[in-house]
Amino acid sequence: MTTVTATARVELQTTEGWVPVCDRTRLTPGRGVAVLLPDGSQAAVFTDRQGRIYSVANRDPFTGAYVLSRGLLGSTPEGRVYVASPLLKQRFDLDTGQCLDDPAVTIAVHAARVA
Repeated sequence: MTTVTATARVELQTTEGWVPVCDRTRLTPGRGVAVLLPDGSQAAVFTDRQGRIYSVANRDPFTGAYVLSRGLLGSTPEGRVYVASPLLKQRFDLDTGQCLDDPAVTIAVHAARVA
């Protein structure tokens, strides 16, 4: 007899509801995964060392490149978790999408869960 085990999936909330984007096993703490959403946009999905899941737009608004999933995770002394763009190093808060280096700039944040 073969036993089938369900793999936990990461889902993002879109205008179409919760959409599965990748298996939870694809996420490594501190590294991102780029995913394609049903509307054709891209998101970057991350997990931190505590296992929390975050998702933001994958497009770096300063360069236009789809690279935020390649960025490095970090946190401020106040505990704000961010991703630093791999190109120009601007930091984006993963909870709010606000650029910590230029408060006038924000990126989209996606609600994420493991199902």
